[in-house]
Amino acid sequence: MLVTQNDKSFYKKKSTINLNGHLIDLSSPSTMGIVNITPDSFYDGGIYSSDLQILNRASQILEQGGKFIDIGAMSTRPGAKEISLEEELARLMPVVKIVKGRFPDVLISVDTYRSQVVQQVFDHIGDFLVNDISGGTFDDQLYEKIAALNLPILIMHTKGRSEIMQQNPVYTDVVKEVILFLSAQVQKLKLLGVCDILIDPGFGFGKTSAHNFELLNRLDSFRMFELPVLVGLSRKAMIWKELDITPAESLNGTTALHSIALLGGCDILRVHDVKEAMQTIRLLDKIKNSAKC
Repeated sequence: MLVTQNDKSFYKKKSTINLNGHLIDLSSPSTMGIVNITPDSFYDGGIYSSDLQILNRASQILEQGGKFIDIGAMSTRPGAKEISLEEELARLMPVVKIVKGRFPDVLISVDTYRSQVVQQVFDHIGDFLVNDISGGTFDDQLYEKIAALNLPILIMHTKGRSEIMQQNPVYTDVVKEVILFLSAQVQKLKLLGVCDILIDPGFGFGKTSAHNFELLNRLDSFRMFELPVLVGLSRKAMIWKELDITPAESLNGTTALHSIALLGGCDILRVHDVKEAMQTIRLLDKIKNSAKC
């Protein structure tokens, strides 16, 4: 049977992932709230250092409408040094345990690229979303671990590790090269039987400001994957350096770029400011619905 592009059932974008034994609906844009338990993250490093602060932050994310809580124990900002496996686990494990203990139905995302960390977290809290900023390139056992545990994974494009990724990154066509990389990694996962895959172009990871804006301008190119697309633009240097302000002053610029990302087909916004991101989603949804009238 010849399949044409008019056959929408064949070309339909994947709009669910399996997590916590449930199908999670991603057909409408949503948010992932950030909980950085690192002392050196570029915006909120060291803020969440006690159990009470962490639980208050998790509660805030959920109350403001966040769908996922993303917990990271190692900073991946440009120039950040890689910490040991032992230090990552020492920071991460108490936090995932208390968050899952207080909010048993929460959808947790863990920002790690280490297969050993994935196994440890799974052993203690069960299913979660693996947020791999390396796209499977920093640990050659990660994809096999994801397949064995039947976990969903978010794969991101980066150009080298954090310590070196911003040292004169060069592309002939940044969008094409990111798409080719993600295509290859998606294929590897599918060959292993991994079904629940999300993609992230990797704003700020081995890219100049010009590269970042080119990616954002052509974000609709990533619709070809027919997979959920996450973007992480929140308070990043492409905003505050361009506007000659600080990360703390970058909420307005973040909201502006979130609007562009949503219009370009973004499904999940990874954010520091959940309330404002959800307001942006609601207003753009209102515009889309009015166009249908």
